[in-house]
Amino acid sequence: MSSGFRDRVAIIGMGCSRFGERWEAGTAELMAEAFDEALADAGIERKQISAAWYGSGMDRVNVGNSSIPAATALRLDGIPVSRVENMCATGTEALRGAAYAVAAGACDIALAIGAEKLKDTGYGGLPIPWKGAFNDMWQPVSSAPAGFAQLAGGYRTKHQISKQDLKRAMAHVSWKSHKNGVKSPKAHLRKELTMEQIIDAPIVADPLGLYDCCGVSDGAACAIVTTPEIARALGKSEAITIKAIQISTCSGVEMTMADWDGSHVRTTRNAARRAYDEAGIVNPREELSMLEVHDCFSITELVTMEDLGISEDGQGWKDVLDGFYDADGKLPCQIDGGLKCFGHPIGASGLRMLYESYLQLLGRAGERQIDSPRLALTHNLGGVPYLGIACISIIGRADS
Repeated sequence: MSSGFRDRVAIIGMGCSRFGERWEAGTAELMAEAFDEALADAGIERKQISAAWYGSGMDRVNVGNSSIPAATALRLDGIPVSRVENMCATGTEALRGAAYAVAAGACDIALAIGAEKLKDTGYGGLPIPWKGAFNDMWQPVSSAPAGFAQLAGGYRTKHQISKQDLKRAMAHVSWKSHKNGVKSPKAHLRKELTMEQIIDAPIVADPLGLYDCCGVSDGAACAIVTTPEIARALGKSEAITIKAIQISTCSGVEMTMADWDGSHVRTTRNAARRAYDEAGIVNPREELSMLEVHDCFSITELVTMEDLGISEDGQGWKDVLDGFYDADGKLPCQIDGGLKCFGHPIGASGLRMLYESYLQLLGRAGERQIDSPRLALTHNLGGVPYLGIACISIIGRADS
């Protein structure tokens, strides 16, 4: 029986570019910006990295579909570099490859990097990727806002929540992220909004308004991982270790089975259950210190709180309104502003979330630092609630 790789991989360096409309930089420059910070943080030389995983989601509007752009941008000479893509979970998928390689003993030090430059495409939202003939037959006409608006409808109907109450809870999610994002110097959007501005904004896909949706952006983030033994040899006495990484991919049953009611995301629940088992977490509401979740839409974050088993089913909207997930609440979520303030350069988002968790665990988050965090969870959700991929990582101090 698999035992996972809890505490067998340490993160010794991370870097993150500034996110935003980076007209002055190409994808290569964004990757170098994140990589240089990570190398300095790890205190190693480039030649000590023996393998790398590069995540990019929109190859047709970016740098192409091979690993060569990462190898050339970062001068990773002669080592194996693999490009991975797994929709919005791409960044965490890159980390999974690097961590698995270290845990398996295939290499000593590995790099995971994710990058995306979407503002140049001219799209206001995500470009429509070619999904392949099979998927285009299954979902010939769909959009991300429409898919998650259906989640809001399913959630509200199942739990008999008034439209006004759910709208207020969704608005609180966005209000909280914008309030937190002001303190993140690398965030794309650093502006507080009022609840009234959010609630009264133009509708994109009912009930989702403009400020219920995250935007696209340019950015890159990366992590350097190794074994705890090598980390200690490098002088990393307070190494952050990976407690769990788990992915769940939809097989299509949500669209074909009548027992899925559209009120939750099945893949997130599957990935969370396995991640808690791997990390040895029994009560996530009490044991986790912070969350960075995939807030592509405000309803996504709200429902995710229940899918992660932190709020009881049908009670997440109340926890949100009670401030449970605020910066000064019991379990801060999106302490850096989340996708709402950083935007969503697909390949980079998962590693950007991990970057914030890493800073917080090491006490380096400046004015947004929370008190004594020990375990942090990040969550990505690719696709739509009825056909997607959920990825969860949990990191923490080695003795947690």
